[in-house]
Amino acid sequence: MEQKNNLKFTNSLLSKRESYKILDMDERSRKIFKLIVDDFLKDGKPIGSRKLSIKMGEKLSPASVRNVMYDLQEAGLLKSNHTSSGRVPTDLGMRFFVDGLLQVKKISSSESNEIKNNINTNSVNLDQMCSEAGSLLSGLLDCAGIVLAPKLDGFLKHIEFVPMSKDRALVILITEDGIIENRIIKIPKGLPSSLLIETTNYLNSIIKGRTLIESKKIINEEIQNDKLNIDKVAEKLINEGIACWDDASKKNKLIVTGTSKLLDDVSAIEQLEDARVLIEKLENKRNLIGILDETQQAEGLQIYIGSENNLFGFTGCSTIISPFRNKDKEIIGAIGVIGPMRINYAKIIPVVDYTAKLIGKKFQITN
Repeated sequence: MEQKNNLKFTNSLLSKRESYKILDMDERSRKIFKLIVDDFLKDGKPIGSRKLSIKMGEKLSPASVRNVMYDLQEAGLLKSNHTSSGRVPTDLGMRFFVDGLLQVKKISSSESNEIKNNINTNSVNLDQMCSEAGSLLSGLLDCAGIVLAPKLDGFLKHIEFVPMSKDRALVILITEDGIIENRIIKIPKGLPSSLLIETTNYLNSIIKGRTLIESKKIINEEIQNDKLNIDKVAEKLINEGIACWDDASKKNKLIVTGTSKLLDDVSAIEQLEDARVLIEKLENKRNLIGILDETQQAEGLQIYIGSENNLFGFTGCSTIISPFRNKDKEIIGAIGVIGPMRINYAKIIPVVDYTAKLIGKKFQITN
């Protein structure tokens, strides 16, 4: 079953072109254009006028079809490397298709159940949940998965030290947004469990209802002003328990999964080189944060097609990504996929949108 595309897309080229006249396209031109795109999405190959004429039941001659294709090419919707070859959609053509002609499929019950079970099961640790959600999307949608995990900049709720061995302890931190994180720290050998309990109690008396930055400031002031009657071992434990969260509080963590999926669509040597460069960029994670930052400023799901994405435009890829929110409706992260421009938009859009909303619900439950 298909449904009208009612998701809110942003970053559309159509809204940026005042002289754009293709919205006045007649029904015949729309049908031919849609057939070309549908064929391109199936196999990525150009389609010619003769094949299109047959697909239309030969209601139009190949010559008439060629005239329509020429007009579509003049409008910037189609392109061809050779005058005698078939046509494929341009980046602008794909944007027009996605915004105006695409029929979004309804997410299947098996997909929704799998996503729901994955997110609900893997919610003990934030990094694990985000990483596995990205991997799940990569597997379901045959694309590379990208997740911008939330940073710990909200109010804190609880901290706990759990001994793991003679010289290591697990530090668990819970925020009021429902984010649960953990870190492993080194502790002095032979440290009495009572000191871990005392440190836990002290830190909880400080952090509850405060941000990590506020808590660190208060703790540092109390230590410097000798307001705490503690020995050096306890002081070190307190500092270790707070310092291990520095990376999580300063920036969102970027998680990329399934980059090998980008090789599945490669059919030529030049495409292989494009895919190699794209994978290298993804794994280095350079500049990708900028794209996700834009997502954090948007109201809903975003689609970048080809050249709309400055980082990946030359590789002919598309990015579909959606933000998720906390209980205060603030955007705290994003999840999505990157794949070839001929990805299955109708299937991917609702799956990404559903996943983002489900992850958001994990942070909207008041604990």
